[in-house]
Amino acid sequence: MKPLVWSELSSFVLVGGCAYGADLGVFLWLRGPGGWEPLSAKALSFLAGCTVAYLGNALGTYRRRCVGLREYAAFFGVNLAGALVQLLCLAVSHHGLGLTSARADTVSGLGVGMFLATCLRFWGTRTLVFRVEGTRTTWTG
Repeated sequence: MKPLVWSELSSFVLVGGCAYGADLGVFLWLRGPGGWEPLSAKALSFLAGCTVAYLGNALGTYRRRCVGLREYAAFFGVNLAGALVQLLCLAVSHHGLGLTSARADTVSGLGVGMFLATCLRFWGTRTLVFRVEGTRTTWTG
């Protein structure tokens, strides 16, 4: 891989870790002290995680590329596709293969699913969201 790709990948993973922390923290707070039901709490925590990831990538990883509302919408779509990959891995393992233990769910959803979703998100973020179209560095949208 080229040095730029390694730099982007390491920054992307660091930002993703922060986004995961935001998603997890918001979810746990909403489910615990907030008293929210699980699906509503997860929907809001997913939005919080996406926003943290977008800002981290827009202001950090891909700061030299044009960013704005179009990019946020595309970024959200890429992250939604990644979430669907994780759910699909979990569904195939749990319902298709009959691997129903908590450990199997964790491995399929948070192991295999997270790995595949991260690959999809990196590719999508790099090629669909923050693609190189010039040298503009200003916010638009």
